[in-house]
Amino acid sequence: MKIEVASISGNKEIAKGIWKMDFDCPNIANNVLGPGQFINIKVDPSWEIPLRRPMSIAGVKGEKITIIYKLFGRGTKILSELRPGQSINILGPLGNIFTTSDKDSFPILVGGGVGIAPILWMHNELNIKSVSHILIIGATTAEEHFLQHNPDKNIFLTTDDGSIGELGTVVPTMESKFKEVSSRSFGIIYACGPTPMLKAIHQITTKYKIYCQMALESYMGCGIGICQSCVIERKNDSPEEDSYGKRFSLVCSDGPVYSADTIIL
Repeated sequence: MKIEVASISGNKEIAKGIWKMDFDCPNIANNVLGPGQFINIKVDPSWEIPLRRPMSIAGVKGEKITIIYKLFGRGTKILSELRPGQSINILGPLGNIFTTSDKDSFPILVGGGVGIAPILWMHNELNIKSVSHILIIGATTAEEHFLQHNPDKNIFLTTDDGSIGELGTVVPTMESKFKEVSSRSFGIIYACGPTPMLKAIHQITTKYKIYCQMALESYMGCGIGICQSCVIERKNDSPEEDSYGKRFSLVCSDGPVYSADTIIL
């Protein structure tokens, strides 16, 4: 984990309210392990916004890191106003990563909202390795998508209003594609997105006993395990050995990636 003043090389809107930022930060980039990790950004050098903003890494190429973020409030608005050549203070890399240890598995990647960043990075990594997989990305409307719906290439977009791709959330499409995959291979779900989406996926994966890894989104005050603001509940099968550490987990330092069967959403 390092603190580095990064130089912004690109910052543009790629869909309605969705932005992509690239910056050069060699010290942090050289220590990134893979999809799932995140950085903490100080969006304002003054003390008007004292807390850093956690951002999932969407890709690393050489000494350059890419993030994808959505405009939510004052902090992300400040980010969107930064221009190439300006600097930004970064803390990272933080957190753990998705793991793909089973060479015979068929990955199904599911992302929604700002949770698309690590999912897209994993998608690109699997493409580089020529690993067959399915990508499912959800949004409210077509305006929030920047990929193309392309079932022939196993890329499926969903929209709440049906304006592009599959009508509805990512969950029915994920369930349908898993059933297709499981008839001929061993499917694994990798997911990241808003909590309601992850809860719905958690219910499906629990029902069908599907192995699933989730990168959780959480509000964080520090990003390094001090403030305790990102606590989630663990699944504890031994209540007689109950303790704070067995019952709860910190997304920033223990996660953000968890096996779905180890947490309670």
